[in-house]
Amino acid sequence: MIWPTRWSALALFLLLAPTIPGVANRTKAILTGRRGAPVWQLYADLWKLVRRGVVYSTTTTDVFRVAPVAILAATIVAAVLLPLDGQTSILHFSGDAVAFASLLALGRFALVLAALDTGSSFEGMGASREVAFASLVEPGLFVSLAALGVVAHDFSLSTMLGENDARAATAAVMPSLVMVAISLFALTLAECSRVPVDDPATHLELTMVHEVIVLDHSGPDLAAILYASALKLGLFAVIILNLLIPGGGPRGVAGLALLPGSFLVLGLAIGIVESVTARLRMSKVPLYIAGSSALALFGLILVLR
Repeated sequence: MIWPTRWSALALFLLLAPTIPGVANRTKAILTGRRGAPVWQLYADLWKLVRRGVVYSTTTTDVFRVAPVAILAATIVAAVLLPLDGQTSILHFSGDAVAFASLLALGRFALVLAALDTGSSFEGMGASREVAFASLVEPGLFVSLAALGVVAHDFSLSTMLGENDARAATAAVMPSLVMVAISLFALTLAECSRVPVDDPATHLELTMVHEVIVLDHSGPDLAAILYASALKLGLFAVIILNLLIPGGGPRGVAGLALLPGSFLVLGLAIGIVESVTARLRMSKVPLYIAGSSALALFGLILVLR
């Protein structure tokens, strides 16, 4: 039953990932005393965008047209590398954790190229900010993966997050894993352009980061980008919840129930954070990311001791 559960977990992941922004926005609306949009709002937005036409600027090239497909494909392949059923991933090999981080970087690279391809100085400004923040987030992500690799004695995600008897046998590594999980959550907010690093609902031109680099996209292209962003949140949700459950939790068919749970937990956490915190100044964002990465580094040091 291992092979069917892998594909079932992937299908469930692709189907339910758009609920994470919905849960986050709904939680934020409730805590701030607003009615807010329903949890399934992103599904409605994606359906509306898919049925619309696409408008391309005369200054853009094929780079702009290919970018949304590349972003979505890279994110889906990254999901294929994760053990979504708690056992093993569909595609796994030694060192696939590096490939996982590289695929996320590839998607961002395609998005930045598309922004620069428009020839707009405004989108160029947003692309510059996106790359600057990403260059600070990636070291923290690699440190977190390194801590998991040391615990699992392997650098494959299937071993680090799947069936890992070494991690389940002792509670000594739990403090380190909790530190890594908190660090990953903080880095997720930066990686996925959420408050306090960015605000997906902002309309202030001089403060936008991610939103400004997708302004020229429309129709199915914009739908692919929004869907890929939700999938990226889902990837981090799976990793974070896996770290917080001793031994990684149930596996196989029972492990499929963790997917909706991880999406709900991350959505609630994002909504709470966005309700009680304000967006940071641009000059403070590097300090925020550095602090988050330092927490993962402390977790790695505890593991190595």
